[in-house]
Amino acid sequence: MTDPLATALTDRLGCRLPVIQTAMGWIATPQLVAATSNAGAFGFLAGAVMKPAELGEAIARLKDLTPHGFGVNFHSFQPGAAEIVEIILANADRVKAVSFGRGPDAKMIGAFRDKGILCIPTVGAVKHAEKMVQLGCEMITVQGGEGGGHTGSVPTTVLLPQVLGAVDVPVVAAGGFADGRGLAAALAWGACGIAMGTRFMMTADSPVPPAPKAAYVKAGTGDIIVSTKVDGIPQRLILNPLLRRIEGSGRLAMWLRAIEAGLEMKRQTGMSWGQVLGTARSMTSHGEMPLSAAMMAAAAPMMIQRAVVSGDAEHGLMATGLVAGRLADLPSCADLLKTIETEARDRIAALCAKD
Repeated sequence: MTDPLATALTDRLGCRLPVIQTAMGWIATPQLVAATSNAGAFGFLAGAVMKPAELGEAIARLKDLTPHGFGVNFHSFQPGAAEIVEIILANADRVKAVSFGRGPDAKMIGAFRDKGILCIPTVGAVKHAEKMVQLGCEMITVQGGEGGGHTGSVPTTVLLPQVLGAVDVPVVAAGGFADGRGLAAALAWGACGIAMGTRFMMTADSPVPPAPKAAYVKAGTGDIIVSTKVDGIPQRLILNPLLRRIEGSGRLAMWLRAIEAGLEMKRQTGMSWGQVLGTARSMTSHGEMPLSAAMMAAAAPMMIQRAVVSGDAEHGLMATGLVAGRLADLPSCADLLKTIETEARDRIAALCAKD
């Protein structure tokens, strides 16, 4: 009998279970990726927040932590992107996939494909899925509105079947998944597996410090909102004291928040005020974002780091998927994936059982 959990995802990526751990910035470290991969899923390293040298060191470390293949996430517009691509290509023996949003062109995608590296972009709209396939991508991750970080408004239950009907490559479902029931449902839709960020962030193997982890566990669905005031783009976050101040800010208060954000950016990066302003102005080139909002956007990563790296759950920002509102534990990756596999097999068996 064919194994229902053996899909195009497990075949192409060489993992045991059709589950992907997404590349959450500052969270998807070698520690978490190794724990994920060793437990049977496929982990992505958060290369998009690393400098080239840091990525090289992280890949080397990860090779020591797991015998399995893994993925790397990056942005084609990040500093040192060309060098990062070369580092990934040079490690094609273990880097089996790359993930990204929009950015890489057909030539870059072809270079990865020639090395046997699967390109799996994350998209939030049908037109973006179609575009990525046209450029040569051979698998797509579709993230519905329930997902964490920057996300669209179309829920997974609507977006996933739309994309499945529009492209002829394997599709991974993301946005709202956390358990075996969700995996069984995604497979029933026709997806080749699921991708989870928040659920893997909320594990014992995640590097997030105790205080923000406790805040994620405590948060209910009513404590999670989509804000456009952090960086001008809809972003799902836990409503904490900092976000309440940002959400309640008028024009003057927004400038005060922007100055606070600029100070945090200076503190963490060593930039001068001129460099901070220059970075912010570069984000206003299309005339769609006022300078105060651009300063917030430029500094937003620093505010997220304050929470998930430094552990300040009150004065940092905590991006999240809506699914955090129903999660109340921090299992190990091994226990999590064991439970997911058991639940998925039980649900599939129940659906297939004869009266």
